[in-house]
Amino acid sequence: MAAISNLAGCSHGGSSVNFGERRLTFRPTPALKTRISWPSKNPLAVGHLGKGYKNSGVRMALVDEKLARRGDLPKPSDILAFDLVQGALVKWSSVTDRSLPEPPTAVFLHGILGCRKNWGTFTRRLAQEFPTWQFLLVDLRCHGDSASIKKRGPHTVSSTALDVLKLVRQLRLTPRVLVGHSFGGKVALSMAEQAAKPLARPVRVWVLDATPGKVRPGGDGEDHPEELISVLSTLPQEISSKRDVVDVLVRKGFSKDVAQWVVTNLRPTGPLGSSPSTFSWVFDLKGISEMYKSYEETNLWKIVEDVPRGVHVNFLKAERSLHRWALEDLQRIHAAEELAAEEAAGVEMHVLEDAGHWHIRTAAHVHSSIFRSMQIIQMGSLRFFPLLSSESKLEAALAWSYLISSDIAAFY
Repeated sequence: MAAISNLAGCSHGGSSVNFGERRLTFRPTPALKTRISWPSKNPLAVGHLGKGYKNSGVRMALVDEKLARRGDLPKPSDILAFDLVQGALVKWSSVTDRSLPEPPTAVFLHGILGCRKNWGTFTRRLAQEFPTWQFLLVDLRCHGDSASIKKRGPHTVSSTALDVLKLVRQLRLTPRVLVGHSFGGKVALSMAEQAAKPLARPVRVWVLDATPGKVRPGGDGEDHPEELISVLSTLPQEISSKRDVVDVLVRKGFSKDVAQWVVTNLRPTGPLGSSPSTFSWVFDLKGISEMYKSYEETNLWKIVEDVPRGVHVNFLKAERSLHRWALEDLQRIHAAEELAAEEAAGVEMHVLEDAGHWHIRTAAHVHSSIFRSMQIIQMGSLRFFPLLSSESKLEAALAWSYLISSDIAAFY
């Protein structure tokens, strides 16, 4: 596996599992290399920083030494910060290997107050199980390392989707799978709506716990993002203690898990290697507030009810969702399912029992379903998805959600 990245991340032997009556063995993958993430303040300086992961059979390094020596590193992206995680069998590069066929690409989009590293563990696992694929992880505008790449307003779902489309054009990628959680789910839908290219056909879009229309707040006692953004806006830009921030958020009524997750957006302000005396937020909270308002108001029913040929949209709704799914929303999605099937496209709705928006408590299903769920996704990208039974499709949906939630722990 290789991982091409354009910035430092925000604050991350074989095995076997039982699947039904079968036992699946996952062989360790060969040692893997990493080329680079852009933009980097000093790319050549990190050219020899390798990091081994003995348990997973993965070798990660920040820069491919061959590229560093030749001096033909790709131009830093001025669009978004990103990681490109590649399976061990991927030889393609948008910089040096343009003659090679492009491998299938999946794009992963985080939600409000998240960052691309939310998907790191998950996509490295996928790259091991699907070594011919590559996975693009991005920091959306105003988030993570992309917050330092200034963007003009308005900060909306549409403009965020356009950023990602510009990035995949710059990297000469053609996504086959788009996966987004909450705000990222609407961004994925907007990408499919805005572009005939560079999106390929067929394209699979996974929208995790987000409705395509108006967002309706859920019940009391939840960790509502709007309230969280409001409280964070009252805190100073420089923080002396992460623990103090956690304590403040808990006193304000937020769960400890969410409070601890939020402070991963704090980065030391002192020199590299020194003991940090203060921390600063990596995000642009004013821009994020605009993005969340756009998320609540953006209407993407048109693409759901008139899905382009070859596009397949899967909605995954948590039973205990942070937001209220109106009966009308569910009825419209089910009606779209029938219409899309007649138009050689696809819309499907799945409900995850006893699942919340921020967490899913049970992760045991992950280990027994990861192999099959990813196999289904790969088959879908190769036009074989219609051959699967409805039960298999639902298993894939459940596995996706459990896997994502267990790896990310808490993110919006």
